[in-house]
Amino acid sequence: MDKYVEILLSFVKAFAVGGAICTLAQVIINFTKLTAGKILVFFMLSGVVLGALGIYGKLVDFAGAGATVPISGFGYLLARGAMLGAKKGLFGAITGALSAASAGITAAIVFGFLFAVIFKPKSKKN
Repeated sequence: MDKYVEILLSFVKAFAVGGAICTLAQVIINFTKLTAGKILVFFMLSGVVLGALGIYGKLVDFAGAGATVPISGFGYLLARGAMLGAKKGLFGAITGALSAASAGITAAIVFGFLFAVIFKPKSKKN
């Protein structure tokens, strides 16, 4: 029974942290005139900066997927890969970031292609 409580607690932590990140994004959308692209860049760079400071890593350890799934988690992943690769030099910093994120980027491309083949993509009408 203790194992199930631990699993439930990990779901609650992931939902709370991921929900807080998404709530922050929604508040920024509702109360500012920032475009979606600027908000996206802000969150990705915040993941990079917080990852470089060692703060986002603690959040990932606490919340798991609740912190790694949002776009700020992608920024953290890039920063972490670059820092690990930097131990091998400048070229390692560049390739470290790319190799750390390669699985996620590949999955996004493959699934995007598959869904574009399965469904009929079309532009929104204004």
